[in-house]
Amino acid sequence: MAPRLLLLALVAAAVAVPPASAAVASIDLGSEWLKVAAVHLAPGRAPIAVAINEMSKRKSPALAALADGNRLAGEEAAGITARHPAKVFSRMRDLLAKPFPYARALADSLFLPYDLVQDARGAAAVRADDGQVYTVEEIVAMVLHYASGIADAHVGLPVRDAVVAVPPYFGQAERRALTQAAQLAGFNVLALVNEHAGAALQYGIDKDFSNESRHVIFYDMGSGSTYAALVYYSSYNAKEFGKTVSVNQFQVKDVRWNSKLGGLEMEMRLVNYFADQFNKQLGNGDDIRQSPKAMAKLKKQVKRTKEILSANTAAPISVESLYNDIDFRSTITREKFEELCADLWEQALTPIKDVLTHSGMKIGDIYAVELIGGATRVPKLQAKLQEFLGRSELDKHLDADEAIVLGASLHAANLSDGIKLNRKLGMIDGSTYGFVFEIDGPDYVKDESTDQVLVPRMKKMPIKLFRSIRHTKDFDVSLSYDKASELPPGVSSHKFAEYAISGLAETSEKYGSRNLSAPIKANLHFSLSRSGIISLDRAEAVIEITEWVEVPKKNVTLETNTTDETLSAESGTTDSTTDSKENSSSGSDADNSSTTNDETNVQDTITEKVLKKRTFRVPLKVTEKTAGPASTLSKELYSEAKSRLDVLNKKDAERRRTAELKNNLESYIYSMKEKLEESTDMLAVSTEQERESFTEKLSEVQDWLYMDGEEAQANEFQERLDQLKAMGDPILFRMSELKARPAACGSARLYLTELQKIVKNWETSKSWLPKKRVDEVVSEADKLKAWLEEKEALQKSTPAHSSPAFTSEEVYQKVLTLQNKVSSVNRIPKPKPKVEKKPAAKEEANKEKTDSSESASSESESTEKSSESDASEKTNDSEPESHDEL
Repeated sequence: MAPRLLLLALVAAAVAVPPASAAVASIDLGSEWLKVAAVHLAPGRAPIAVAINEMSKRKSPALAALADGNRLAGEEAAGITARHPAKVFSRMRDLLAKPFPYARALADSLFLPYDLVQDARGAAAVRADDGQVYTVEEIVAMVLHYASGIADAHVGLPVRDAVVAVPPYFGQAERRALTQAAQLAGFNVLALVNEHAGAALQYGIDKDFSNESRHVIFYDMGSGSTYAALVYYSSYNAKEFGKTVSVNQFQVKDVRWNSKLGGLEMEMRLVNYFADQFNKQLGNGDDIRQSPKAMAKLKKQVKRTKEILSANTAAPISVESLYNDIDFRSTITREKFEELCADLWEQALTPIKDVLTHSGMKIGDIYAVELIGGATRVPKLQAKLQEFLGRSELDKHLDADEAIVLGASLHAANLSDGIKLNRKLGMIDGSTYGFVFEIDGPDYVKDESTDQVLVPRMKKMPIKLFRSIRHTKDFDVSLSYDKASELPPGVSSHKFAEYAISGLAETSEKYGSRNLSAPIKANLHFSLSRSGIISLDRAEAVIEITEWVEVPKKNVTLETNTTDETLSAESGTTDSTTDSKENSSSGSDADNSSTTNDETNVQDTITEKVLKKRTFRVPLKVTEKTAGPASTLSKELYSEAKSRLDVLNKKDAERRRTAELKNNLESYIYSMKEKLEESTDMLAVSTEQERESFTEKLSEVQDWLYMDGEEAQANEFQERLDQLKAMGDPILFRMSELKARPAACGSARLYLTELQKIVKNWETSKSWLPKKRVDEVVSEADKLKAWLEEKEALQKSTPAHSSPAFTSEEVYQKVLTLQNKVSSVNRIPKPKPKVEKKPAAKEEANKEKTDSSESASSESESTEKSSESDASEKTNDSEPESHDEL
């Protein structure tokens, strides 16, 4: 079967829907950073692009903060990290659906000072400074809401559909939790795409594999994890518009990872190294690791130092007032840094080695090893990879930071209903975990099939799955990770989902006394979605009953007829359908009865008993009863979380409006003060008393703005801005009219001069124009000219600081009225020439000739019809001639 096709838009892409709906987004949500890309097919812009944030940056901190009742995210949250580290929540993606002990240990190892608590499920949650507890799903929703806002700003319209990239080691609980967080954020997840699949899309979309297939390894070391994925690129032939075309495709063959190794682990080695140095400098036994603010400052500077070391052999570090107003300054060489991380370099090669080992491939079979992820810029890591691969150069054709988000945007475009793109790339990704299912219930005999593989590892997605068991009582179904697979980070139990199946015992009791031709079965229908989430969708009981039924003797057959009957669980009705042979016989009887009606009324139909099998399908009730940290938010908890986030959304909107109005007020004050001091026109159009009063009012509002106005509401800023504009706008209007009014008068006179030429042209080339209409135009022009002269004379005697005698707008309006009249006259069409009538006598003669001709024609037609009729009567016994139906 050909894989699902991915389509890429070039600049000239075609869209068959309104632009408002032709926009989707992709989000690469990492441990520390997030990137957003948008697909928006609009004229004059790139169809797929990375969206920039409010600081014009292409990546944003994956942070959310709750401080003093306000919610901050992204750059704003990063801005308060050094001052309020306990109020800023980081690494939230990695805490999704994790047991509280695991989350606590991870936060402590990274010196994260926010208040972690345990929620009712046993998962991690955070407590804000006001005491309110938020689930990790809610904090992640805040981050995704921020990402959604970046997409909206880029497109200029609300973007409600998105694809989110996730690391391959994300298990079922994490994927479900992330999907729920996205719903809380207010957008629809088209799919969760594995990060390696996104990178593979970006790599292969502009290449041709029809002449050569290739194996490519994508090696990604990000902030918090490392993985290597083996991808096979090839092509296949397909029919398109009657022609055979070659279609490119790729298939993910394997992926291996280390979920704890990344750039952040290297940074923590430096953090602890410099913390020890500073503790020695203190010399009083204090440990700055106990100071959240000190550690927040140190971690921020260490990140910069590590980046410098990637391009230099040594780097300095300087932190002002690190602890107790004591500054810290030091340096480190690249050699020392590599020594601190000595055990990490070999660990970094493990994912690549595992991929090669499990796939049975050698390094020479690999066409390219593409590096992505920010941590792959570390020189020592690149040197170790070159040594292991035996290559002097590594492949860096993709953008290390943006390859995943751009590839995910291609996937989003393919899944969207509103975007049609024109380059094809088949995509086959697989499940990164294997899954098994187990049956447990009363009197259920467990054998080798009770714990069987449901989905093998790397099974392609999406897919529907079906399993059948024989049982007569209600039972439970559990889904677990295959024991041969590595468990997701922080997960201690292989089991991740449980379902209760009810209704089978009642069905068995109802039909058990009847003649069963086979044991009662329960059919289980599973699905593995394109997001890598597996679930039990529905279940049904299947009962086969054999009965003797009477049928007409003519319809007796030695074969067994089968009838499928489906019972409705709600209405209790049964829908029956008969065998095709029986239907055929019934139809034959109906035909015979129509011809031998009298005979059947006299004789009774002879019947005979026949053995018939009937199949009943009864829907069973499926109830999910997954509990613990792996469970999703219940309806009640979800509703509460949604309400809390809605309140924060409204507060955010009000805060943005307040900030905007405050900024407008501040800008107006500074702008008007500058004009009052420097503009000579301002002096000309205002009195000294006006300027003094206005200046005094500006100073008064400015003092309020920087004192009591710090805590003011949006309406207060708007009210004071309106007060200032009531005084300043009339002055600004008079100042603008100093130049606008003469310009308008000049334009009006030019048009009046041009109009004289137009009227003369009418007299020579459009003589048919009604004189009355032309005179009206000339009269209106004279009125406008007189009005201008009158108003200009009045304006000369009006002081510049008084209201003007007339405005530029009035001039333009009068000219426009005159132009409309001119256009109306100019559109009068030229009359058509009159057609002379023929003399009455001649018309009468022509009429007589016409009547005579029509009479002769009528007689001829009548004769022809008569002949045709005779011919028809003569050939009445012959076959009718064939003809085409219309």
